[in-house]
Amino acid sequence: MSSRLLLLAASTLALAACTTVGQDFQRPAAPGAADYAMAGDPAASPVAILGAETTATQQWWTAFNSPDLDALVTQALKGNPTLQAADAALARVAELERAQRGESGPSASLGGEIQRERANTAAFGIEGFPSPTISVFSIGTRLRYDLDLFGGERRKDETVAARSEAQRQRTDAAYLNLTGAVVSRAIELAALRAQLDALDRIINVDNETIDMIQRGIQAGGAPASAVNPAEAQLAEDEARRPAILRRISTARHALALLVGRAPSDWAAPEIDLADMILPDSIPLSLPSALVRRRPDILAAEADLHAATAAIGVAEAARYPSLSLDGSFVLTALHPEDLFQYDSSGWSVGPSITAPIFNGGALEARQRAAEEAATEADAIYRQTVLAAFVQVADLMSALSTDQALLEAQTRARVVADETARLAALAYENGAGSLLQVIDAQRQSQRAQLASIDAEALLRADIAALYVATASDWRGE
Repeated sequence: MSSRLLLLAASTLALAACTTVGQDFQRPAAPGAADYAMAGDPAASPVAILGAETTATQQWWTAFNSPDLDALVTQALKGNPTLQAADAALARVAELERAQRGESGPSASLGGEIQRERANTAAFGIEGFPSPTISVFSIGTRLRYDLDLFGGERRKDETVAARSEAQRQRTDAAYLNLTGAVVSRAIELAALRAQLDALDRIINVDNETIDMIQRGIQAGGAPASAVNPAEAQLAEDEARRPAILRRISTARHALALLVGRAPSDWAAPEIDLADMILPDSIPLSLPSALVRRRPDILAAEADLHAATAAIGVAEAARYPSLSLDGSFVLTALHPEDLFQYDSSGWSVGPSITAPIFNGGALEARQRAAEEAATEADAIYRQTVLAAFVQVADLMSALSTDQALLEAQTRARVVADETARLAALAYENGAGSLLQVIDAQRQSQRAQLASIDAEALLRADIAALYVATASDWRGE
């Protein structure tokens, strides 16, 4: 009898090993595009090298060569609560994956009970004998192994593994995006501090202009009202200062949030915009490589994998389930007799269950799983397209940013010289006050615009590093 059971078990195991319903996941093919740009886009910046491979094992923000910036990002990576939540979520799904794999294998349980029951002797045809009340003691083990005849458990394992991979990629995306947010805020704060310094210099020039006009009034070369336009310009420039101070405070507080500290317990580093050196080159992945390294794309791919495997889970539920079950139980009326051989009983053998009628629920669940896979596929394709558009936008922006910075630098040099000559001419009686004030306004605009262009170029470079999933681990 035992040999027959072993033969039956071996046969069912062989059958289970060769059947897995559902669709095997096929990784989406990499796009064949060789570039990101659309026809008619600005020429790519020479510093952005498409298709370049780098073997440097450094974190992307170190390309700015700013030790203070490096320290700030490191502090954020250690203290940001959002990253801590992402790490915890990753650990959670890893444990769920282990739990699923454990549930799909053999299981054993130990149980025991004490029951007080009344035996109905009349039910056995015994007349005139009172029904006794007895105590029954039992202890035993139960073993069960689902043979997974149609691969439903294997598809469940595949599903949770894909979900675990999706969470791992989302955790990587959280780290990458945090580094981008920190660098972006640091650039913003440095630009605001540079604007404040420039504005203070402008206010000093305004005061010098007023002093120059007052000397002319005292010398009798200008009426007393001549100082009014200059004082109005000073008041206008001083009125700009509170708005910049407010934006500086907001940027500093935002950095405190990113590093996981309360504003009152932390001080933002004073990083100068000029100290963030522009990198000589930025290696960019080809579109075919980007889809294999950008974490949000990889997360969407893993979601598609999980949704595909879930179809197999739903389909397997429509077919019979076969399992091997065994039990060994010790039962006695007295505790001292419980562990004697005569108190033992066992059972072993296969059991099968099959759905017959469920109101179409199982078919509906399979169709829902198929639609979920279609949805995940569309989300994946949309994620890829959005990534390509983002990179194309930033490459175009980088090209125009550099042209803008060069133009603003030239404009600043010319405007500064024009303002100097206008002031010198007025002081020597060869120019008008209106020319001085107009030249100073042009110089002020050029200075602030130049700072904005410097910051914009650095911010877009940082965004391009993040968009192309540059290394944040330094491994």
